[in-house]
Amino acid sequence: MRAVRRPFRSARALTPTARVRRLRRRITVLFALTSAAGLVAMAVLAVRSDGVRWREQLDQGMSADTNWALGLLETDEDGRLDTEVLLDNAGTACPPLFLLSVPAASGEPSVTPAPGELVVEHAPRRPCLTMPAGAVRQAAATAVRADEPRSRDARTADGEPVRMFALPFYPPDAEEDAAPQGALVTVADASAQRADHRRLTWVVGGGCALLVLLSAGVGHLLSGRAVRPALEALDRQESFLADAAHDLRTPAASLRTLAETALRGETDSTDVHRRTLRLAEGMGTLVDGLLTRARLMSGTAVLAVEPLRLDQLVEAVVEDAAGEGQRVAVRAEQAVVVVADPDLVRRAVANLVGNALVHGHQPGEPAEVEVSVDGEGATTAVTVEDAGPGLPPEVAGALFDRFRSGSGSTGLGLSIASWVAHAHGGSLTAEAGRRGGARFVLRLPAGGPATEG
Repeated sequence: MRAVRRPFRSARALTPTARVRRLRRRITVLFALTSAAGLVAMAVLAVRSDGVRWREQLDQGMSADTNWALGLLETDEDGRLDTEVLLDNAGTACPPLFLLSVPAASGEPSVTPAPGELVVEHAPRRPCLTMPAGAVRQAAATAVRADEPRSRDARTADGEPVRMFALPFYPPDAEEDAAPQGALVTVADASAQRADHRRLTWVVGGGCALLVLLSAGVGHLLSGRAVRPALEALDRQESFLADAAHDLRTPAASLRTLAETALRGETDSTDVHRRTLRLAEGMGTLVDGLLTRARLMSGTAVLAVEPLRLDQLVEAVVEDAAGEGQRVAVRAEQAVVVVADPDLVRRAVANLVGNALVHGHQPGEPAEVEVSVDGEGATTAVTVEDAGPGLPPEVAGALFDRFRSGSGSTGLGLSIASWVAHAHGGSLTAEAGRRGGARFVLRLPAGGPATEG
């Protein structure tokens, strides 16, 4: 026969975040199962203890009744049972009291009589609990065989739950190894006790179910707190990798274009080396900035704040960012000094200016960007305004989220600028500009962040 090949199915690879979340679910389930096992064991123990308790209470009452009745039981000169004193002094109808004897065989009572061999010496005429004759005989025979008191659960002829107690008795002046002469059997109503026991079982079971659900919720919260640092570390790692790819993509592409141009011999080697060196220095600065941000987000480093001229920093950024055909105007009426991290603030301003140059102009027209630096008392502001199409309503609410930009494409520039602002205790807002474009306002406290890092 031709073998049928089954396609190979590789297991779906889980991301680290998915693995951590799966671990959290497993911790929650394990916590719930552990709690459930302990609660179920305690519930079973409580229910069984209650069942033993109410049976022992009924048995003690029936034992006292049968022992008192046994003291009223007499025998005549021939050794036969005389129930006259018992019937005159004790009411045997409620609770019902039965007297059964073992028939003599060769002058000796039978040691192991069958239930049908027992003789009913007395049975109440109108008992409050009607018992089948076979159940009474069986209880008496069990006590005679065991040669000790015996109790058991049973049901009346109407199906009501009862508790039966049988006490063996012996002939007068009997020796220690003598066999029982018969047994006294009494019956107690157990419907109330069983109803209470059933109610307790439901209450304990429902309580256990609620506690298991509560423990599952608590376990879910605790496991969430336990894995939260791992999730935050993974999120920081993914953010770092995305930011690194975002910031290094442009200089890497420029470096590749420059190398291809040099290989074709279209430019002077000296100019190629100079531009390559400048790109390498810029990439090194970017890498240092990314590593610094990663350390800041992980809490292993603090902001390297220092007094700096914000107006001069903005002018330097604009000079480096402006290209041919693009118009960028800088307005700084006075010297503005702020206490901040120079590298991070430079990156934030560069991202805002770069975003305005790329997205802040109409199709086919050069970009016109205005950058102003103002000192407003305890707060300084860098305003970047363009003459582009403005902010689309569909992206205005998530403008500073990662992988979003003013045009709706993926990007990290605005999210990085927003993070830098919040890291310094400031803010980044976006609104409609005077010329119909977008206006971004980066506000930083002049005295630096309240708590570094």
